[in-house]
Amino acid sequence: METATPRPVPVKLSHSSKTVTTAIPGAVPPIKFSQDTKKWQLFNTVRKSPVAAQVKRVIDLLFESRKSFTAEQINEATYVDVKGNKDVFEFLAKNPKVNYDGNHFSYKPTHNIGGKTQLLGLIKGHVDGIAVADLKDAYPTVMQDLQALKAGGRIWLISSLDYKEGVAYPNLCLGEDKGEVSINVDDGLKQLYRETELPRDMLDVERELRKLGMKPATNIAKRREMAQNCHMLSKTKPKEKKKMISKRTKLTNSHLEDLLRTL
Repeated sequence: METATPRPVPVKLSHSSKTVTTAIPGAVPPIKFSQDTKKWQLFNTVRKSPVAAQVKRVIDLLFESRKSFTAEQINEATYVDVKGNKDVFEFLAKNPKVNYDGNHFSYKPTHNIGGKTQLLGLIKGHVDGIAVADLKDAYPTVMQDLQALKAGGRIWLISSLDYKEGVAYPNLCLGEDKGEVSINVDDGLKQLYRETELPRDMLDVERELRKLGMKPATNIAKRREMAQNCHMLSKTKPKEKKKMISKRTKLTNSHLEDLLRTL
C-alpha cells in the first residue's frame, strides 16, 4: 500500500536584499480560517433560538417577499431548518397567516388583493367600513395606496375608538368618473332629521350613548369637577401683601433714593 507523500510547502528566506523561496518537504500547510464567521454565528444563533422566534423569522420572509418558498429555500434564506425541526414545521403549516400546499410556503393576507384598483373595489364592497388593520398586510404598498385614495377623494379614513388604525369607508358621493353624484333623500327622512331634538347638555349626550352600548369619547362630569377644583384653588390662594417703603426702611442703594421716594 502506497503512502501519499506530503506536498512541499514553499518558505520564503530573506538574505540581505534578496528573497529566496525554498520548499520544505513534509511541512503542513497553514490553515486558512473561514471568512464567513458572522454567517456561522448567525446560523447557530437562529438554530438555538426559541421555536416562536424561528417561526416569526420565516413569516417575516414570506410577508416581505410575497413569494413561495420550499423548506430548502427557507433554510438558505433564514437558516431555519423547517424540515428538521418538527415544531417549527407544524407551527408554520397551521399558522393562519401561512399558506402551505404540501411543498411551498407563502404568506396569507387577510384580504387577497394586489393593487390600488382591487383595494378600492374591496372598500366599495364594505359600505359600513373596513378596518385598516385588516388591509395593512394585503401587499407591501397598501398603506401608501390608502393615503393616495384618500387624497383623491375616493375613500374616507375615519378614526375610531374600536379600531386604533382607523376605518376605511367608500366615498359614495363620488362616481366612477370622479364627478359628484346627487343622492335623493326621502322627504320623510329629512323631516325626521329636522324634528329630532338633541340633548343640549353633554352629560345627557353621554348618557344616551351609554344606553345604546357606545362608549363616549368625553367625560364631561370629570372635566367639570377638575375645572371646579382648579377654580376653588385659585380663589383660596392668599394674596401677597404689597411691601411699602417707610421712613425706617434702610436704603442700601443711595443713588436710587429719589426714585424710591416716588413709590
